Amino acid sequence: MEGPPVSTSAGVGTRVSGPPDDLSLEARLAGRASALGLALCGVTRPDRSGHMPFYEAWLTAGHHGSMGYLAREDSVARRADLRGTMEDVRSVVVVADEYYVEDAPAVAADPARAVVARYARGQDYHDVLKRKLEDLLRWLDREVPGGARGRAYVDTGPILERELAQRAGLGWFGRNTMLINPRRGSYFFLGVLLVDVALSPSTPFEEDRCGTCSACVDACPTGALLGRAADGAPVIDARRCISYLTIELRGPIPRELRAGIGNRVFGCDICQEVCPWNERFARPSAEEGYAPRSDLSMPRLDGLAANLLDMDEDAFRLRFRGSPLRRARRRGMLRNVVVALGNRLGGGDVPEDEERRILGLLERALGDEEPLVQGHAAWALGCHDSDEARSVLRARAEGARDPFVREEIGLALKAEAGSG
Repeated sequence: MEGPPVSTSAGVGTRVSGPPDDLSLEARLAGRASALGLALCGVTRPDRSGHMPFYEAWLTAGHHGSMGYLAREDSVARRADLRGTMEDVRSVVVVADEYYVEDAPAVAADPARAVVARYARGQDYHDVLKRKLEDLLRWLDREVPGGARGRAYVDTGPILERELAQRAGLGWFGRNTMLINPRRGSYFFLGVLLVDVALSPSTPFEEDRCGTCSACVDACPTGALLGRAADGAPVIDARRCISYLTIELRGPIPRELRAGIGNRVFGCDICQEVCPWNERFARPSAEEGYAPRSDLSMPRLDGLAANLLDMDEDAFRLRFRGSPLRRARRRGMLRNVVVALGNRLGGGDVPEDEERRILGLLERALGDEEPLVQGHAAWALGCHDSDEARSVLRARAEGARDPFVREEIGLALKAEAGSG
């Protein structure tokens, strides 16, 4: 996601108490980052990116899907050279903020629950981490004679954060495309400070410690992870990624990928959950801002669907103010939830009372004002081989005017006829 950069420059202030004065500025910077609750901190030079040939090939292959902002000429140029973003940048400070939260095994395995990616269950990480970066910049401004200027970025600009993090020694590119740290795993957000201060760079992380492990590639239910390119870079087809499908994609989810989404309604953690480095080293975050909201910590699918159906867009924005879920908007979240409800019905072994609730919710969704929701509700009803589902679909077919909705209803009825 792109947006305007956060620019912060504080005036020269009084030196604050901290680590002993005989420590280097870089060591004291890392100490300040740790005091702010940041798990990792490193420094690299603002050299031109060495990742651009792969990045441009990835764009040419169309793997970025509908995220056109990634391919804009000015955006690509700024990713290649940070001086296009901050002309006088002399150093890049990269930090990592952990967000992992544990799930109770019985709840996590319950297909009647809606799964929201761990990073999105609490406050918006852009806001939480941005405050820490701005604090770190103010600290640096006080510590450096003559002050320091800089810009803070948290996934809000044309910056290759993971490449910078690798160059700053924070970890390596895993096959799941995440940056993995050998003592922390990969459940962290990356933040970047471009500063006009010359800092000694950290030692880059050169090893690839994935070895022969392909757990993430094998576990991806939609086949989004494509292994490594010739230059060793991990390759992902975003068009097949559940995170892309449930967040970035604004239109219909391709029919052939809907079943693979399962009960994940916003984002996906599968490729991180199966990673041995996370299984061994991931630790719960101490950051209160990332603590899960009660309504986003594995809520029941039918309950979440009912709540969303009772909201309009304004109520949705109010309900999820300060939450990453606002990015999907009501129509996107409802689309995701009705797909999950269809997968729940198609999975079998659904208690009769829950089955009745789901069918009633899908009938309501089929009458929603948003054609995007209606069409996916039709598909979901088609996952249930029953006279009741067919009756609802036929009744709606007579009045459906939107071409997408008519097509989905027709396909759902054909699917049911074929299964019957």
